[in-house]
Amino acid sequence: MGIFEKYLTFWVGLSIAGGVILGNWFPEFFETIAAIEFANVNLIVAIFIWIMIYPMMVQIDFTSVKEIGNKPKGLILTIIVNWLIKPFTMAALGILFFEVIYEILGFDRLIDDTKSTEYIAGMILLGVAPCTAMVFVWSQLTKGDPNYTLVQVSINDLIMI
Repeated sequence: MGIFEKYLTFWVGLSIAGGVILGNWFPEFFETIAAIEFANVNLIVAIFIWIMIYPMMVQIDFTSVKEIGNKPKGLILTIIVNWLIKPFTMAALGILFFEVIYEILGFDRLIDDTKSTEYIAGMILLGVAPCTAMVFVWSQLTKGDPNYTLVQVSINDLIMI
């Protein structure tokens, strides 16, 4: 593993800290960047996501994608985990935090019941809709099969739609 992959958590944390610091030092610049949108999508973010996933996409042999149906176990497992386990797990975590722990710690006065319910719904959606670009990144970091990853992500995205 290279230095980037080995210390990925450190690099992510460093990037977050750098973004917060730069955002506080140059707020006007980042407000200008945030305003560059097309169809409610930030173009800068879209470009960087494309730069992130493009190298992985060129490794895909699209002619072999049709053969993935011959080994459906991974696809079935992905669908079961994403759509039968994760929504209930995220709902349980949401209820635990927003209705139990927040009340115990006295934070329930900060979030009313309506907002609490909306946050729980958001957690459920976040659980079933993982960031597609990151799925490709994690697959590449673990030396996964890019063709299989493409099919899994595509099926999950179709179910989400």
